[in-house]
Amino acid sequence: MATQTNPDVLVGILRDTVVALVRRDGPDLSARQLGVFLTVYLTDGPHTVRGLAAELNVSKPAITRALDRLGELDLARRKVDPMDRRSVLVQRTLKGAAFLRDMRSIMVGAEQQAHENPPQIAAEVADPSRRAG
Repeated sequence: MATQTNPDVLVGILRDTVVALVRRDGPDLSARQLGVFLTVYLTDGPHTVRGLAAELNVSKPAITRALDRLGELDLARRKVDPMDRRSVLVQRTLKGAAFLRDMRSIMVGAEQQAHENPPQIAAEVADPSRRAG
């Protein structure tokens, strides 16, 4: 049985996770790069540039640019498909697996924090005078 989470809590967890990733000494990924990274690591492969572009509904050049950055950071690598040399496969790396593990840990902490201190976003939107100054 799935539990439903308040959207404000989810947004708060996302915010806290992104802020923690930005603050730490490590790779700083754009939303597109993070989307490509998570797709490669959280969905079954093999992954190709064409397949990622179709799945994320973005252009192949956009995927290529994201993979260029992920490759520079050793979070993913490209390899020519031995079965079809015209195709490039996207592979996971040990450093990428460690990054995902760290990200999961950060998200768990953000989720715990969100449940201890629920966000006040809805109240602030309804009544802007409630915002902390």
